[in-house]
Amino acid sequence: MTYQNYSLKQLQQIDAAHHLHPFTDHKELRAAGSRIITRAEGPFIYDSEGHQLLDGMAGLWCVNVGYGRDELAEAAYRQMKELPYYNSFFKCSTPTPVLLSKRLAEIAPKGIGQVFYGSSGSEANDTALRLVRHYWALEGKPEKNRIISRHMAYHGSTVAGASLGGMGPMHEQLGGAVPNIVHVMMPYAFELALPGESDHDFGLRAAKAVEDTILEAGADKVAAFIGEPIMGAGGVKIPPASYWPEVQRICRKYDVLLMLDEVITAYGRTGEWFAAQSMGVEPDTITTAKALTSGYQPLSALLVGDRIARTVVEKGGEFYHGYTYAGHPVACAVALANLDIIEKEGLVERVKTDTGPYFAQALRERVSGHPLVGETRAFGLMGAIEIVKDKATKERFKPSGSAAVVVRDHAIANGLMMRATGDTMILSPPLIWTRETIDMACERIVRALDLAEADLRRG
Repeated sequence: MTYQNYSLKQLQQIDAAHHLHPFTDHKELRAAGSRIITRAEGPFIYDSEGHQLLDGMAGLWCVNVGYGRDELAEAAYRQMKELPYYNSFFKCSTPTPVLLSKRLAEIAPKGIGQVFYGSSGSEANDTALRLVRHYWALEGKPEKNRIISRHMAYHGSTVAGASLGGMGPMHEQLGGAVPNIVHVMMPYAFELALPGESDHDFGLRAAKAVEDTILEAGADKVAAFIGEPIMGAGGVKIPPASYWPEVQRICRKYDVLLMLDEVITAYGRTGEWFAAQSMGVEPDTITTAKALTSGYQPLSALLVGDRIARTVVEKGGEFYHGYTYAGHPVACAVALANLDIIEKEGLVERVKTDTGPYFAQALRERVSGHPLVGETRAFGLMGAIEIVKDKATKERFKPSGSAAVVVRDHAIANGLMMRATGDTMILSPPLIWTRETIDMACERIVRALDLAEADLRRG
């Protein structure tokens, strides 16, 4: 029996009876009933009632090539018919992860040539944490195990991922984080820049927080710094151009490894294959997932720098770590087909030279002037809209985060799927968006802001 045999109400009742959703107030959801998404095509998703929504979040930061791609379904089908599964244990491999590893090494930043697979970004960050600490132990420095992260960073929902991340509510529910992980200020100029401070100087000051923490602990105790090139779930916080080169300089000065979490930014979103290339940095590890398959299959790939890989291979013996579905042949087949689409259609270059600049311009010219908007910002096809009560003072509505939810609900009601994070509205659309799609999104954003303002000022 298929879902078409059930009414919306029946599906909602079953969902409420048996399904625990991620990042959800379950009591609130079950009172309102979940939105059931039933199909999608191109840049649009459709719910069970037939309503069309322009997907401004690419699913969850992942559907870069858009929906309804027969090539990806066919790649999965062919691989399932030939070999639906075999593991990467027992000194075995299968063709698709072998070929995907070669492909990733070819497009990766300089100095990165090895890949470790999993099924999610959380798994990949777990692996990165273990690998980095294992590396220093193999180098005879087991005490060099502290990881520096940032407040409001998001690095996944496993125990290790949540510990690496810098989100207070997640830590409160964790009941005991992985030890020796510390957090420093984020490069969020809208709220943290000093009066009159230039973007350049703010970027250097935010990077200095990393150096100060290294010096406080002692460089012989610090293993690595981990960061998202652009902080995603924390509110699309885009660092000044001065930030990442300075962070890299500091890490190299003190022999601290540089770990980039590109679960959101990899595979074209910033106008390069990897945001590391956009930011001009050469990291030691890169965590990727999501857009590697455009969400059509669960797959993550931790890209490992040659320095770490050489030590692990030559000195490490057996690495006691891995997953049943690491290098899953079907997921890797879909990833290869997905990378083919991105390359064939020139989506990376399109974001860099056309839709990315147009997206930033459209937000700036058509959205930033709204009374509820304190700032718009964008990099590639990632964007943020700061919701404020007063543009001049940057005063927020109370309670914190309440206003953005009102904007989000009006956006969805008017045909645009957006996400509210704190007091920030965020966008991360499929890379297939065109100028026309961006225009459509801006019209719906302004409409949502107008309706939200009427509600908020009335309140």
